[in-house]
Amino acid sequence: MTVSDRPVALVTGAGQGIGRGIAMRLAADGYAVVINDVVADPHNTEQGAYEVKATIAAMDGCAEVFKADIAEAADREAMVDFIARIFGRLDLLVNNAGVAPRQRTDILQAGQESFDRLMAINLKGPYFLTQLAANRMIAYKQAGVVPSPRICFITSISAYTSSPARGEYCVSKAGLAMAATLFADRLGEYGIPVLQIAPGIIATPMTAVVTAKYDKLIAEGLLPTKRWGQSEDVAKVVSAFAAGLLDYSTGTVIEVGGGFGIKRL
Repeated sequence: MTVSDRPVALVTGAGQGIGRGIAMRLAADGYAVVINDVVADPHNTEQGAYEVKATIAAMDGCAEVFKADIAEAADREAMVDFIARIFGRLDLLVNNAGVAPRQRTDILQAGQESFDRLMAINLKGPYFLTQLAANRMIAYKQAGVVPSPRICFITSISAYTSSPARGEYCVSKAGLAMAATLFADRLGEYGIPVLQIAPGIIATPMTAVVTAKYDKLIAEGLLPTKRWGQSEDVAKVVSAFAAGLLDYSTGTVIEVGGGFGIKRL
């Protein structure tokens, strides 16, 4: 097995939105990036995972696509095995993949189907993917293959902000936040830092359906920084973490929300 000369990052849900921004930034930083998405058509280089790969290749970067549903155990295992086979190392895991409810429904009427779907994708998937990746990282570090492995969770301000019309999303992100804390605690023994990044109102395909709502809230002063966040705002924090600048902050939550979390009178 050949070990990659580049550090290797796995970014889940990297076909669009925040994940795409993170993948692009890490590639620019010199990482070989594994672009994961549940939808990946090799014949479509105009959008999605293969567009990201083509764009990275055009800037002389290194990227591979692995189509996988992180909610499925077999897919998670196959993806981690693929990385081991192709690159022989894993330096950074970015748990970014996540979905919103297909329809916003009041918590007093919301059904179990949407709840189960979001828990499987937003919480169970990254929880057990991290378990797999962490064990590989421990082995890579002990073998001297990866000197400084790191794990990052992309959660949301919804982990601690009530939205009763999408309660299942908030609960899934709150659970993911605790998962990040648990892994930070457990992996401290092995010198593997774990960071949680909580994006706020970020312009992505997920938030496009509520553009008017958030335009109005931002204009009315919801955020001290009076603009939408961009995927690059989140990617910059991931980049700093990947560079080792935040290792002593393991277990910390960094909000990327334009000051959303500031308590104001």
